[in-house]
Amino acid sequence: MTRPAGTLTGSVCVLLASVLWGTTGTAATFAPAVGPLAIGAVAMGLGGLLQALVAAPRIRREAPALRVRRGTVLLGALAVGAYPLAFYSSMHLAGVATGTVVSIGSAPLASALVERVVDGRGLTRRWMSGAALGLAGTVLLCAAEAARASSGTGAGSAGETVLGVALGLVAGLTYALYSWAAHRLISGGVGSGAAMGAVFGIGGLLLMPVLLVTGGPLLDSWSNAGVGLYMALVPMFLGYVLFGWGLAHVPASTATTLSLLEPAVAAVLAVLVVGERLPAPGWIGIALVVGCLGVLTAPAGGAGRRARVAAAQDGEAAAMADPQPTR
Repeated sequence: MTRPAGTLTGSVCVLLASVLWGTTGTAATFAPAVGPLAIGAVAMGLGGLLQALVAAPRIRREAPALRVRRGTVLLGALAVGAYPLAFYSSMHLAGVATGTVVSIGSAPLASALVERVVDGRGLTRRWMSGAALGLAGTVLLCAAEAARASSGTGAGSAGETVLGVALGLVAGLTYALYSWAAHRLISGGVGSGAAMGAVFGIGGLLLMPVLLVTGGPLLDSWSNAGVGLYMALVPMFLGYVLFGWGLAHVPASTATTLSLLEPAVAAVLAVLVVGERLPAPGWIGIALVVGCLGVLTAPAGGAGRRARVAAAQDGEAAAMADPQPTR
């Protein structure tokens, strides 16, 4: 059973990772000449290879366990390879806030569905309450961005926005899949470093051909190169190290729900740094996302304490009924 302290630590790690991820869309705007495929490939590709390099000793040590679970490793790696291409294309077409909101906002539902179908895992009332708040917030954020796009102040045409939303849903599904795969490996006894290094290392290799074909503009200026290095080192490498630590303590469905902080961070940065305008419903959506995070990270309340007290009382009653020592 997961200890409360471990759950809190895992939640904090996922939240810190989400803050770092929330900076990626804004960072990408500082390299406008670099296409979304190149941004995605350099960020997740180099970041994934760096994770594999750092975790190489652990990967070698746990290679037998990884080979036994090679199907899970390959599924996670394929999802890692597809995710950034869909995610950054979604932001490019629909805007930073909308692309992030749809991509990350759809992930908890996809993750819960995967866990329900594959693992037979039930959904707790607390998770459903938090997810409802978070998804309501993402819907408000998305509606606010759609209204802004229709008024002519959005990222592009209505057709581009629709395509961006569709790619965001693909990104949400692939995010859920590699989160589930990593958690499955970790809960199966593979260390978080080896699990994340293997999944993201292979995913990074799959992205290298895309980077070779599309990454030329990254070398055109120091600013473009700086954006690429930042994306690979900070949100992708450091962020996913934190995410791996988090997955060691919380289920994938909880981790993806906590990641709803990312679109809130992205939306705020899009307003403060990029200059995008967020209508009032968008700010209400951000408040609901924060409420979701509060529900999921708050310590267990009176009900949990009452359950522990009742269990202790049952144990005392059993001891009184049978005072003979057991051997």
